[in-house]
Amino acid sequence: MIKIRSAEITDLPALVAIEQLCFSKEEAAMSDALEKRIHRIPDSFFVAEMDGVIVGLINGPVIESNFITDDLFADIKANPVSGGHQSILGLAVSPHFQKRGIASALLVQLEKEARANKRETITLTCKENLISFYESQGYLNKGVSNSEHGGVTWYNMSKKF
Repeated sequence: MIKIRSAEITDLPALVAIEQLCFSKEEAAMSDALEKRIHRIPDSFFVAEMDGVIVGLINGPVIESNFITDDLFADIKANPVSGGHQSILGLAVSPHFQKRGIASALLVQLEKEARANKRETITLTCKENLISFYESQGYLNKGVSNSEHGGVTWYNMSKKF
């Protein structure tokens, strides 16, 4: 059974390991970035557990703009109480646990929080191979992103409530 809960600082080693398994060295969030996110955006940083083992994560700050900008990967501010756009900077599931609905469960949890806090949309960027997954979750492809994060092409995906 999948358990979704808020991230805690003691989760940091497992979160770093999942980031490194799921993203290239240039794309993965480093330990210090994840630590800042745990402290500054606890209301939008969740982990998935199976049998007490952390198998996935989702996180991102609430932003004013419709789409993610690269500065967010370095500078995270606390979320406003309500309004804004919920971003997703990271959604990752350990490769051994993929294709079991964990990413979908993490998205549902973040969307529930975003709705409760009256966010306008949820916004993220993804690589081309993941567009169909996000479309299956109700996100719309808004075209190529201006992001140069990790030196790859990203696509803006957005979901309105």
